[in-house]
Amino acid sequence: MFIDTHLHVIDRQALSYPWLAGVPPLDRDFLYAQYEREAKRVGVAAALHMEVDVAPEAIEAETGYIHTLAAEPGSLIAGAISACRPEDPAFPAFLERCKADPFIKGFRRVLHVMPDDLSGSALFRENVKRLDGSGFTFDLCVLPHQIPRAMALADLAPATQFILDHCGVPAIAAGEEDPWRKHITDIARRPNVVAKISGVVAYADAETWDISTLAPYVEHVVDCFGWDRVVWGSDWPVCTLGGGLSTWVAATHALFAGVSEDERRKLYSQNAKRIWALTG
Repeated sequence: MFIDTHLHVIDRQALSYPWLAGVPPLDRDFLYAQYEREAKRVGVAAALHMEVDVAPEAIEAETGYIHTLAAEPGSLIAGAISACRPEDPAFPAFLERCKADPFIKGFRRVLHVMPDDLSGSALFRENVKRLDGSGFTFDLCVLPHQIPRAMALADLAPATQFILDHCGVPAIAAGEEDPWRKHITDIARRPNVVAKISGVVAYADAETWDISTLAPYVEHVVDCFGWDRVVWGSDWPVCTLGGGLSTWVAATHALFAGVSEDERRKLYSQNAKRIWALTG
């Protein structure tokens, strides 16, 4: 059974997603009921909702909306990773409000589509430091050349658990492994960083990828981080760009067919339970 650490729900009637206009294949509703039906069929036992880069004024409304989905009978949703804006002077007050809501398990500020220097600003760095001791995780969604900037953030808050999304977003379709490979080795030396095995089918050529395409990237991440510092995520519905949830689950089983049951259990569910204090 899987704990999906990276579910996105897109409901354009409820929330505003300015970035969708630039990604036509995703510019439609991807509702929770659609995900749940398929997820339960492929063995997902619980999921964390990952923020979907809503309009800044809708960040807290998005969490409220996910709360309502989690309250439905039989819902898989066990918590939310909220969007945040560490570059905003209002971040400290936002953080205090989030501390009052145990449903919020962590934060993410999308960085891979932002200017490289955003995370290097004094205010951004100061606010990331505020996460130390808060119990919240912080997801890092960065391009390969931005991984050194992610390392700098992780070094600012050594008591905070950082999560490197999507294996560090390697350029699989282009067959590029450098500088990604070296940067993965370097960031894995930070004990407060965990890698998320997710999203990779969306970075491969949708028409031609197979297990041998993904394996060098996934295996390098696991080799560097080890079995106690990897978690699994679907990245639904972004994974539909490379085949969809069922295809990614099947690929995951194939990629890890040769490892021990204990190693699979750590990746699929146990590490996530520990990191986000999930029960069940």
